[in-house]
Amino acid sequence: MEALTNNEEQVMQIIWELEKALVRDVLNQFPEPRPPYTTLASVIKQLENKRYLDHKTYGNTHEYFPLISKKAYQHSSFNLLVKNYFEGSAKNVLSFMVKEDKLSEKDIQDLEKMVENFKKKSS
Repeated sequence: MEALTNNEEQVMQIIWELEKALVRDVLNQFPEPRPPYTTLASVIKQLENKRYLDHKTYGNTHEYFPLISKKAYQHSSFNLLVKNYFEGSAKNVLSFMVKEDKLSEKDIQDLEKMVENFKKKSS
């Protein structure tokens, strides 16, 4: 799965939310200042070229829909992040989050419960 630019990812977030959309539908979801219509249309075309989107044609109008689910993209992006920045280690990810104070006490308790449940299932 090819990586997305920030602009492409922003467009995909909108299309995942809408499930299917015309360029103007996507444009209407952008916060101000909105990009020019032609710029957005170019980004959508790039997403089609990367096989993230496809479209149905109705006369001169294209209705776009995702070919890749948000969940599949999350999975791929997270695995790439772990591989590239944390030596492929979940332990390194959690260690980083603890050091950066990104986990609350409740988060840690929930993770401990998940580990315990995993151990029970594995035995």
